[in-house]
Amino acid sequence: MLAIRLMRMGAKKSPSYRVVVKEKLSKRDGAYVENVGFYNPTRDPAEVRLKMDRVNYWIARGAQPTDTVRQLIRQQAKAQAAEAQPAA
Repeated sequence: MLAIRLMRMGAKKSPSYRVVVKEKLSKRDGAYVENVGFYNPTRDPAEVRLKMDRVNYWIARGAQPTDTVRQLIRQQAKAQAAEAQPAA
């Protein structure tokens, strides 16, 4: 079973994460199928970059996002919806 989850990168006490598709039972930092984004919580505001087309592709194929990744996907979807609306 596939999962969309965070993979820790960065230096000690300065984390950044890749959002990756990987086997559910594999190690946190082990091999992955595809890199679909980036998350840096140390920035203010936190930096999130996701390839939404690839995320949706993997979810359609049965990949389950973790709770944290699910929140990041919702944030990204709201941000894209806000950009798409014309300014009044």
